[in-house]
Amino acid sequence: MADEINRASPRTQSALLQAMQEQHITVAGARHDLPKPFHVLATQNPLEQEGTYPLPEAQLDRFLMEIDVDYPDRDAERRILFETTGADETLAKASMNAEILIAAQRLVRRLPVGDSVVEAILSLVRAARPDADGGDKLIAWGPGPRASQSLMLAVRARALLDGRLAPSIDDVLDLAEPVLKHRMALTFAARADGRTIPDVIRQLKTRIG
Repeated sequence: MADEINRASPRTQSALLQAMQEQHITVAGARHDLPKPFHVLATQNPLEQEGTYPLPEAQLDRFLMEIDVDYPDRDAERRILFETTGADETLAKASMNAEILIAAQRLVRRLPVGDSVVEAILSLVRAARPDADGGDKLIAWGPGPRASQSLMLAVRARALLDGRLAPSIDDVLDLAEPVLKHRMALTFAARADGRTIPDVIRQLKTRIG
């Protein structure tokens, strides 16, 4: 867990990148393998950006998704009030152990994916690049092949969690924004016109169906 990763130094960000890509870290020349399974969860505070270190595009690309956490709804905030201000400490409960999680990860990769879903993934990701038809005026740089890989795994996992044996095009459309938005940047002209990355992704999704 990396809290407010954009406030970490470049050296710390480099160590995080090594952990994500190589699955080990190096301290004083000694290699330390990370336990399996592991995942990297990082937060960024959208406020007070002055003096921070934005993550390089190559490192952002290694995160499966970017999820915006908005204010909680009323019921969720009520739970927060009672569970964080009472005399008894509320603890998280484990939903599975490491062996079950690793088995689930393997099962996700074995889920079949229909040709229509594969084509939807390819069409959507390739349309989000600056050399795509109609995209060059809006998109400065877009997602690489790792985005297609991430979307393929994400739609399989979503189908499995829903109890389905294969993903659908709806899964692709629903997961497009969190998988793509941190892998794209808009041109100055697009930003000057008030366009946003979620807006552009929604426009690209209308071509899939």
